[in-house]
Amino acid sequence: MKELDFTDFAPGTITEYTTLVCLACIFDIFTKQIGLAPRSAYTEIKRYSPTVEELTSRKAVRPFFDSDEKHPRCPYCNAAKRWHARLDTTCIEGGKTTDAPRRKLVKSLEKKKDQFAVIELKSDRRSAFFDWLDTLRIKLDLNDPAWLLEATKAYLERKAPKENWTEVFEGLRSVRPSSRLEDGWERDGARLFLAPPLYNESLLVQYLVSRSHEHGGRTLEGRLTLLELIRRMRRGGYLVAHSIEATDQFEILEKLLDELAGSGQLRLYYIVDRREFLDKVKSVYASYA
Repeated sequence: MKELDFTDFAPGTITEYTTLVCLACIFDIFTKQIGLAPRSAYTEIKRYSPTVEELTSRKAVRPFFDSDEKHPRCPYCNAAKRWHARLDTTCIEGGKTTDAPRRKLVKSLEKKKDQFAVIELKSDRRSAFFDWLDTLRIKLDLNDPAWLLEATKAYLERKAPKENWTEVFEGLRSVRPSSRLEDGWERDGARLFLAPPLYNESLLVQYLVSRSHEHGGRTLEGRLTLLELIRRMRRGGYLVAHSIEATDQFEILEKLLDELAGSGQLRLYYIVDRREFLDKVKSVYASYA
């Protein structure tokens, strides 16, 4: 099955989700609980379009479930792998850098309306930021020190999507702040230097990904509590530059999050790949019929 091509999109503008759905559970609901004949159940299930919440929720509920096993079994009815279908969903954030490639992609999918679903929703930048942050946290292995560079790269991809950060980070060993830079970045050998504001924002993302109430969050500057992180940003002039005058650390954190996430509304476009779902529904119906 050919994968969808998202190479025209900067990595920081898309978020990918995957979930499994148990078709044995669904067919049992339609045939045993609702009392439909297998053919009628098959017709209804083919039309079924999961909600965005069902497709992207961090806590899957029946008939959806998540598993990293090679041969998983349904946690609800114990059905084997052949009864499961995978649903891949990609969220594209609307904006100047994504509108043209998104329209091109959606146009290419219009000929296959049953195989792909396109769901458009209104959201706000803060909610989109936290969805991105949650996905990043799941993808990273916090037991591997390399996650700090990966988290930094992910944030820079979101902050400056037009840059080729994959190329910039190739063979990179460290990321450091540079007082010579007022903004932006420069690479010197295996070291990447960031302007202090950009470096501090990267530390904040690392803190948010790894924070715990007892020990703070892990960053490129070591483990920092929220208070230590704020002191660092205050000394570097970040708070003054962004007119953050609050004194309570949690109020300051809220204002810092506003700076990271941005403000205002945006549109989110969810591309749902239903091809495996339709193939498996047909196969399961054959077993019932």
